[in-house]
Amino acid sequence: SKKRLAIFLNGCFWHRCPHCDLPLPKSNKEFWEKKFETNKKRDLKKCKELQELGWHPLIIWECQLNDDRDNILLQVNKWLD
Repeated sequence: SKKRLAIFLNGCFWHRCPHCDLPLPKSNKEFWEKKFETNKKRDLKKCKELQELGWHPLIIWECQLNDDRDNILLQVNKWLD
């Protein structure tokens, strides 16, 4: 908490990863569009609220953790040093 770093590990499907470009589910498209849009808006709002409180949100995407775990850990350690 001294560093005021908030780490979010976002699932690519639920938070609509900008790296993966995942398609929408084929059934019940309107529901999913609304659900994903609500998730993205909430994520932005929470990050903004944290910044206003002096925290630094760090978003790590599921695919980044799977594909480049060592680099992600280096970035987190660098921030904490």
